[in-house]
Amino acid sequence: MQMILLCCLVALANLGLNPKKAYEYKYEGEVNFGLGMPNLAESSARISCKVKILSVSAQTFLLQVSDVAFEEFNGFRGRNNFTAVPKLTQRIAAQLVKPFMFDYASGHVGDIHASAEIPDSIVNIVRGILGFFQVTVKTTQKYYQLEEFGIHGKCQSNYATEKNVTTKDMTITQVVDLNNCKEKAAIYRGIASAVLDKVSKQKGESVISTVRYVYTVKPTAEGGLITKAQGLEQQHFSPFNVKGGNFKMQATKEMVLLGVSDTAEALTFGPLESKGSIVYKFVEAEADIPIMMHNLENPIPKAIELVKKLAEVNKYAIDSAKTEDTIKLYQLLRVIDYEGLEAMWEEFKGDEEYRRWFLDTVVEVNDGRILKFFESRFKAGDLSVAEVVENFVLVVNHLRPSPELVEMAKTFLTMPFSKSDVYVLHTVTLGYGSLVYKHCNYYTPCSKSAVQPLLDLATESLSTGNETNMVLALKALGNAGHPDSIKTIMRFLPGVSANPVALPPPVLSAAVQSMRLIAARDPQSVQDITMTLFLQKDLPSEIRMLAFVILFDTKPPMALVNTVTAHLQDEKDLHVASFAYSSLKSFARSSTPDNLFLSSACNVAVKILAPKFGRLSFFYSKALRMDWFNDDFLIGTAAEILMLGSATNKFPTEFMMKGKLFFIGRILQLLELGINIEGIKELFSNGIPGFTGDFSYRDFQAIFRVLQNWEILPNDKPILSVYTRASGQEWFFGDINKGFIKDLIAAVSPSAGKESPLWGMIENLQRGVSWHRTKPFLIFEVRYFQATTLGLPLEISKYYQSINGITVNAKAIVNPPPTQYLGELLGSEILLETDGFIGFTKDFWVFYGINTELFQCAIEFKSKHPVAIPWNFSAKINVREKKFELDIPACKKEFSLISISSNVYAVSRNIEEPALAKMTPIIPNVMDSNDEVINVDPSVVRPESETPNYWHPITKLCTKSNIYGTVLCVESELKRAYYHEEYPLYYFVGYTYMALKVTPVQAIEAVDKIHFEVNAGPSTHPDSGRQLLETLRRLSKEAIQQVSLSSDESLSARGSHLSNQDSTMQVLNSTSQAVFNIKAFAMSGNQKPVGYDASIYYASETNVQSNQLIMSQVGEDTNWKMCVDTIVHAYTEAEVHVGWGAECQSYGFSVRGATTHLPGSKPTLSSKVNWTKIPTTMAEIGRRIQSYVMAFFFGFSQQHERNPGQEISATVVVASADSINVNIKFPEYTVNCEGMSFPLPSPSIQELQQNFRNSTIDRFGRV
Repeated sequence: MQMILLCCLVALANLGLNPKKAYEYKYEGEVNFGLGMPNLAESSARISCKVKILSVSAQTFLLQVSDVAFEEFNGFRGRNNFTAVPKLTQRIAAQLVKPFMFDYASGHVGDIHASAEIPDSIVNIVRGILGFFQVTVKTTQKYYQLEEFGIHGKCQSNYATEKNVTTKDMTITQVVDLNNCKEKAAIYRGIASAVLDKVSKQKGESVISTVRYVYTVKPTAEGGLITKAQGLEQQHFSPFNVKGGNFKMQATKEMVLLGVSDTAEALTFGPLESKGSIVYKFVEAEADIPIMMHNLENPIPKAIELVKKLAEVNKYAIDSAKTEDTIKLYQLLRVIDYEGLEAMWEEFKGDEEYRRWFLDTVVEVNDGRILKFFESRFKAGDLSVAEVVENFVLVVNHLRPSPELVEMAKTFLTMPFSKSDVYVLHTVTLGYGSLVYKHCNYYTPCSKSAVQPLLDLATESLSTGNETNMVLALKALGNAGHPDSIKTIMRFLPGVSANPVALPPPVLSAAVQSMRLIAARDPQSVQDITMTLFLQKDLPSEIRMLAFVILFDTKPPMALVNTVTAHLQDEKDLHVASFAYSSLKSFARSSTPDNLFLSSACNVAVKILAPKFGRLSFFYSKALRMDWFNDDFLIGTAAEILMLGSATNKFPTEFMMKGKLFFIGRILQLLELGINIEGIKELFSNGIPGFTGDFSYRDFQAIFRVLQNWEILPNDKPILSVYTRASGQEWFFGDINKGFIKDLIAAVSPSAGKESPLWGMIENLQRGVSWHRTKPFLIFEVRYFQATTLGLPLEISKYYQSINGITVNAKAIVNPPPTQYLGELLGSEILLETDGFIGFTKDFWVFYGINTELFQCAIEFKSKHPVAIPWNFSAKINVREKKFELDIPACKKEFSLISISSNVYAVSRNIEEPALAKMTPIIPNVMDSNDEVINVDPSVVRPESETPNYWHPITKLCTKSNIYGTVLCVESELKRAYYHEEYPLYYFVGYTYMALKVTPVQAIEAVDKIHFEVNAGPSTHPDSGRQLLETLRRLSKEAIQQVSLSSDESLSARGSHLSNQDSTMQVLNSTSQAVFNIKAFAMSGNQKPVGYDASIYYASETNVQSNQLIMSQVGEDTNWKMCVDTIVHAYTEAEVHVGWGAECQSYGFSVRGATTHLPGSKPTLSSKVNWTKIPTTMAEIGRRIQSYVMAFFFGFSQQHERNPGQEISATVVVASADSINVNIKFPEYTVNCEGMSFPLPSPSIQELQQNFRNSTIDRFGRV
């Protein structure tokens, strides 16, 4: 008996197929996508067939498939069933029934062969079937681990075996660890500039997969025979953290042995070619866009028709219903060969609108065809500079960065057309650098040959002393981020170069910043260089600070941060010290995952440096950083503002602003803007006369007086330099020089004549102009592909596109028209009539499912966000009379200004019947459902809830004007089915609609147009206006006095009012000049206008300035008015009195603020709000604001005490140079905080006190 059992075990260990036998199996595979919850829509696909395996030789077998059936499911479990798809079944069966040959020995599938015409997508299905035979059996171990190849790649497998004593069968369980694969069958494409964030990945994943196989193996004389096998692959996906709710993919397959027979027939088949191993083979699927499916045969006429259609429907305004057709156009263009693209160019190049649409969309052909197409354009020279700058950037950024395409792109660097214009040269050179960066992300190690042309350009420019080319080459090397460029960059840097060369600051700045992307790829080398630069005290302060920025981009370890801290303790340059300290302080507060370890090191550094540098003011260079990160969403943002200056400047000469987005384990750099005003520094070399340092209005006047001397600046140096970056890639930089400013001033000068370009624009405007521009733009296309156990490709994709449009139609009548100089327009009356549109529509999709050229089965999120701002008005401008009129036609039909809609669908599509695609909203219409509807807030759902809770709020908030016949409404509608355990995913799963709409409404009187008028001509207070203001002031002073007298501040408050009484009345009695008169009337025919009339007045006496606003409703039987009176006393106290209602007396409140500095006390800022009577809604808003005060002032102490009932007061006292004391009194309690950290704009309390104007009376009582 033992001998028999031993023989069986030996047989099982040699799992194989008998060459003299034929095996027949029944196979079924099914994949399902959904939330895995009841009553929610799902999408599934099922393939079933019979499989026969015959022997060709001892280790070569033939696989024959028959009885193929394909079924799909789209709907709700229990209510819908699988349905057959006969046409697609026929198409798949036509390929699957052809013979497939494979090598097989010892339980492992070798090479697979098939006819040449069999596509890889069909071979992959066969791989899914053969995957059941890819199993390693060890009978001497109950548990063992192996690294082996399978359909998912070379991954770790864990085996467990169990023997059935009765049947002698062995059950083998195999679990494949898809997170532990050396050669995983997965591809990631898109946004190569997004940096992987390993720490964020530790906080949570967006995708988790598990695979399990269970085999039943029967011992035979020839070896172990698989009689039954089951496979289960489960995946959890979320756009956020999978721990907070997720979509689920479940792929199951089963194979059951039907019978074994002797081989009888002779096998005949045609020539077969190798299709690869058992590992899944990805198909080049650039044209298989997952969010739609349509017939791609004969694509050229379809693409031509679609370009014309899109151009026509978006000719005036964006047709948001048709914007998805641009994705369809991208798909068609990707299957058109180069000759077809040339043919389309010949078709469109003569029509401006079609030409633009074609050039804007053809850039999404992301392979060699687009490079060849643009190479032809460069040779022919038939593109404008604007077309090259606008489109070539997208060509290289959306191009697949394969070695072959990088080599092809080198051609553009040397083409004569590239050098014909400075902006074309910049675009081509910077774009090539971006392509090299993407190439190095996908191919590691990255060959030096890719970056060699840029290294040659840098070396040549340095040897010839060409500063312009040095900056260009260094910026391109910065885009490339290639580690092999370090040695070349070092030649431009003092202190690290073997042969140092004196170079100007712009070159040094470009050289330092060129290491910004290398910091992540070779941090050690960058740390050595930047640390050396930072410690060179003789370098310009700005260069040292830039080196510090790049140093911390490498995320230095604590030892290096400690070294920096030690050197900063001896730093004499306060600009460098302030910048470094503020950077360390920002990093210490950072909460983003990439700074997890750096923030700890910086926190220690800040504590060491705070006593010395913690009180440096904002006059010195600063680095400000704000960020946040949410672990539930795995999303965060960061924003940085860098201000760089030096001791020789009164204010910073370089500003940098940039942002980052943290999204599911990756870091994407957003827009970055840099401005350098180094060129105007010479204007301030002798100081700024009249500049006090408090950046008051007088200070800005002093700065402006100095800037007026710009003509003394040298001609050969830029006055201002600017650069922009997107996704970390610099795509534009330029200088503004003295000549540009001269030309600009000359063009708009009143003395300019017909030579001015502005003159030509005015002439065109008088004839009438019509201008239109539309720009489709695929913002990003991110695709992730992974093999499934069925041999079907799982895809997770995100598409985000925008179509932007603007249309302007305008005509002007100038009376009298200018004859010689532009200045004559100042004496003319200009009538302008215009209509147009500006807006955009953004579409966003997330696709999660199976995507092949044959069918799609998935969950799909779809969002649309249109913004549409139409206009139609006539304007009359008379500069001499200081008068402006605007007429707008009355609203006649409803339109949306802004809206957003989104939903999540279960989708099923197939290529045989693309028009019959199924898209079922994942949340059912609860009104047609038998499920119980529970209308509760999501926050109160109990965790144990097993059935979905439906939430369907509909809101509409409107503000209506019966005068103008217009209603402005905010509408929203949500449909959610949520579970407590699905937080936060259920926030986004379901129907969402929000819109801001303008709707016509029945007006009090018929309205033809709305008339606005602004008149700045001189006028004085009417008697009625003076009486209104006198009443307002009297009521406000009485209310304030009553409140103050009821408090413990009565004496000082009464003195304050008496001291200001005379000066206030003095201003009131003076003659007030109207600054503006504004009218807003609804007008119709001969009827009297109705609406509002407002006048703003200004009066000034010694140490007192006053402004008044009187707004009256115009119409019959109305006395509604609003009065606003502001008084400023000697720049130390300000008062605002507001009254409205019948003759301004129904409601009112006052606001007062003052700065005080009594002898022996500290500078103080005080304010009070008093009210007599306010509307109920306004009071309710105030109570709500008050309820949030404690949350805002977290850390403040609170005392419940009785304060004046109709008053809120606040006092801020300067406690020290970097702290303040805050006290806020509400009617029912007081909150205060002492020693609140707050950096003040002066390095010492003595200087701060000198900047405050002294006052002998505390105008708000005791401090």
